Amino acid sequence: MSPTLQPALERYADLTIRAGLNLQPDQRLLIVGPQGRGVDIHLAPFVRLLARSAYKTGARYVEVLWDDPQLRVLRLQEAPPHSFGEYPSWSAIARLEFLQHGDACLALFARDPDLFSGIDEDIVSSSVNAILTTMRPAVSYILRNAINWSVVSAPIPSWAAKVFPSVDARDQERRLWELILHLCRADLPDPVSIWRDLGRDLALRACYLTTKNYSSLAYTGPGTQLYVALPKGHIWHGGQVTGQNGVTFLPNIPTEEIYTLPHKGHVDGVVSSTKPLSYGGNAIESFRLTFSNGRVVDLAAQKGEAFLRKLIETDEGASRLGEVALVPHDSPVSQCGRILHNELYDENAASHLAFGNAYKFSLVGGEAMSDDQFSASGGNMSLVHVDFMIGSQEMDVDGVKDDGSKEAIMRHGLWAFGG
Repeated sequence: MSPTLQPALERYADLTIRAGLNLQPDQRLLIVGPQGRGVDIHLAPFVRLLARSAYKTGARYVEVLWDDPQLRVLRLQEAPPHSFGEYPSWSAIARLEFLQHGDACLALFARDPDLFSGIDEDIVSSSVNAILTTMRPAVSYILRNAINWSVVSAPIPSWAAKVFPSVDARDQERRLWELILHLCRADLPDPVSIWRDLGRDLALRACYLTTKNYSSLAYTGPGTQLYVALPKGHIWHGGQVTGQNGVTFLPNIPTEEIYTLPHKGHVDGVVSSTKPLSYGGNAIESFRLTFSNGRVVDLAAQKGEAFLRKLIETDEGASRLGEVALVPHDSPVSQCGRILHNELYDENAASHLAFGNAYKFSLVGGEAMSDDQFSASGGNMSLVHVDFMIGSQEMDVDGVKDDGSKEAIMRHGLWAFGG
């Protein structure tokens, strides 16, 4: 980490702990990596800043689960093929110990977008599914907001090289740090106050859409004509949310979205991606999906089509949607003019949908529902939850009422109603 960035890095760490997690005095904190893995060992210096901030805030204990991504590559290249469906349970058990105790959980979403490039998609899919299956009990705590949790990112060399390929290799990581700090407002004097205000503004916009109680959404744009039904009792969220433990927190920094769940059985039409999707360490680009009765029935992609097919074949719910999210085209992430090849950032640059699991807290009473009850109410269940971007300055979104009349929600990628 560059010494010249040190003050901003410390503000970013404080922002993560105080506004993202809203860590409470005497809480424990577990820091993990993306999608059931540990934190990339390259991020140890930043993790130490996070731990220092957590202890200053009153944390009783900070624990970190670590990971070396290159060991994962070696395994998929060299281990016996029959072993790729295996994943030890101790990592999930460690997470459950913290989550069941009501502790806070922070995920550092930093990974190489091309980590598994060139490795057979069946091998990658088998490995990813084994992790997701093992982690499912722990993930359920996040899906119902049982505790305060948050996701932020930090640069690793391979990711920085992907975002800034034409920059000298010695400067790529610094450039990505500068961009992240800017998009998270950590280059400003008091980002904690800024994000608390932004979080409240997004929550108010989400509350407005909840009161509208639309029966469906209609998306219109280049290569997109899609109708997405919304279940009865759906709740829009954005910005600040309050967990079942009573703590108000920001699930993501940055966050520019408001979101809810679709009805799993009533999505129809065609939708085209507007940004690349990185899944399983491979890029999927310029893809088009056709939905009928909630399921993907046809697809095509210019790059990574085999991985896209593996994704939606993960289980029955992976071919259905679990989230609809609206993001204005003038969001700071969109206006930075770069594709960041990282779901946390790219999802805050464009309206998006998600394959797979829906958040139970997006349905009235959903947190208390069994999986069967949630599914019967229209909520989707799956091992995966993968966002893909569909928004642009050419996208229009309408809210459809029970009588079939429409109201503008977005025009040309921007909000068509006041905050």
